[in-house]
Amino acid sequence: MTQLTARKVVIVLKGYPRLSETFIAQEILGLEQAGFDIVIVSLRAPTDLETHAVHEEIKAKVNYLPEYLHKSPLRVLRGLITSARMPGFSVAFKSFLSDLRKDMTRNRVRRFGQSTVLAAEWPDEWQWIHAHFIHTPASVAAYASGILGIPWSVSAHAKDIWTSPDWELAGKLSSARWAVTCTEIGHGHLQSLAADPSRVNLSYHGLDLERFPPFDRTPGVRNGQQQTEPVKILSVGRAVEKKGFDTLLRALAALPEQLQWRFEHVGAGTELKKLQSLATTLKIDHKISWLGAVNQREVLEHYQSADLFVLACRVASDGDRDGLPNVLVEAASQGLTCVSTKVSAIPELFKDHENGLLVESDNTEQLAEALELAICQPELRFKLGMAAQEKVRRSFNYRNSIKQLEDLFGDHWTRASG
Repeated sequence: MTQLTARKVVIVLKGYPRLSETFIAQEILGLEQAGFDIVIVSLRAPTDLETHAVHEEIKAKVNYLPEYLHKSPLRVLRGLITSARMPGFSVAFKSFLSDLRKDMTRNRVRRFGQSTVLAAEWPDEWQWIHAHFIHTPASVAAYASGILGIPWSVSAHAKDIWTSPDWELAGKLSSARWAVTCTEIGHGHLQSLAADPSRVNLSYHGLDLERFPPFDRTPGVRNGQQQTEPVKILSVGRAVEKKGFDTLLRALAALPEQLQWRFEHVGAGTELKKLQSLATTLKIDHKISWLGAVNQREVLEHYQSADLFVLACRVASDGDRDGLPNVLVEAASQGLTCVSTKVSAIPELFKDHENGLLVESDNTEQLAEALELAICQPELRFKLGMAAQEKVRRSFNYRNSIKQLEDLFGDHWTRASG
């Protein structure tokens, strides 16, 4: 292998830009600010109509691979012909066939086709691939790495870990130079599958605390008793099964009728209409505002005006689950009391009645009790919110994760160049 050109990285993403993946955009910007040259490769075109400010600050060029191979036949054919002439093609193709025998899907074929386009269009002097998410983006990165004969690494997060078969995770961990993941629970699971557990690293991605400055929250007075001053409850998240919004709506409906509250939901999602219909059935729709997807600046304003944040996370029927939802970290950074569940890595940030309120997932009764407690006791909300804000500012600064990535890239560049 030729001498590696330091700090030139191609980052493979499933989609870019995405409103729901600000932590990835924040990391890319952080690496650019640390002196890395970045090229972004996206497996699909953007679908969100808005972007965050952080996307406008990123300088990296974006290359969109053909999302569906049959829609770009000439580009795919050129990619296949060009990559087939490369020394690593036969090894990568054998790896693909081995995977295909275990996963006989169009998706598997699509990822290999995308990898040949990536290899054929590889930018000069870039000699490292890093994939965000260990499922489909990592498949493209791993195949392209084999074709090109260059090293690759991966960041694993939540759904990608828990909905991928163990054989596939183990294979990718064996070929990647290193992996990072953002929760202790995910870290332990991946280490148990890795031939060399030391190559799996824990790195909380955290927040850019300059975008989420300390909020001088004063002890609230709203306690759910005054009709003109309802307690403002906020949730931010896509309307999908793992977020548990149906359980949350039922918990809100179970609150004592005399309690005064308003609920705001920020986010889009496939289940939004179903949730709106459920709210009508539960006869609480008049107390709810569905705000849709908004940018990060507007989300911050909602955090600061709310009294209480709630996210009723669960393990979905297909095994999908959150790791540590970024919105919980954001809300806590603003001194906002959070009510959530004991799913995945949420207890890594919150301790029940210490800096938040945690209940079992899908337990409507427990969730309603926690909400009623927080609604009725503004002094408790203030105490828990301040404790949560202090922990986030102490332990969840994204610059710590950028330094970890710098060290990982630097160490493995040195080894790969040797």
